[in-house]
Amino acid sequence: MFENKLLDLSFEFAVAIVTLVDGVTAPKSSYMTDQLARAGTSVGANIHEAQYAQSKKDFVSKLEIALKESNETSYWLKLMYETKRIDITTYQHTEKLCGNIRRLLIASCKTAKENAK
Repeated sequence: MFENKLLDLSFEFAVAIVTLVDGVTAPKSSYMTDQLARAGTSVGANIHEAQYAQSKKDFVSKLEIALKESNETSYWLKLMYETKRIDITTYQHTEKLCGNIRRLLIASCKTAKENAK
């Protein structure tokens, strides 16, 4: 159940990240938007890749990478908000999606590790 919801949410999140990045017009922001785009879209890529993991260990590893990438994405989102590259509404919406995915990833990793025992 979590994996299907994760797949859907992570794709929605990637779309939100791409839309956000494409909408940033502040000068000298490309280094931040590049990092945000990489980390934010990597979340979903790793979740999708986990669906074809070679083992439970590989599955957990891919989800843990997605979790780390979601944490990095939160950093870039906050930095972009604090430096006025994105507005509060965009920040809150995107960060909320990221937080929802992070909670599901934590639960999925925990469950997968327990089932592997």
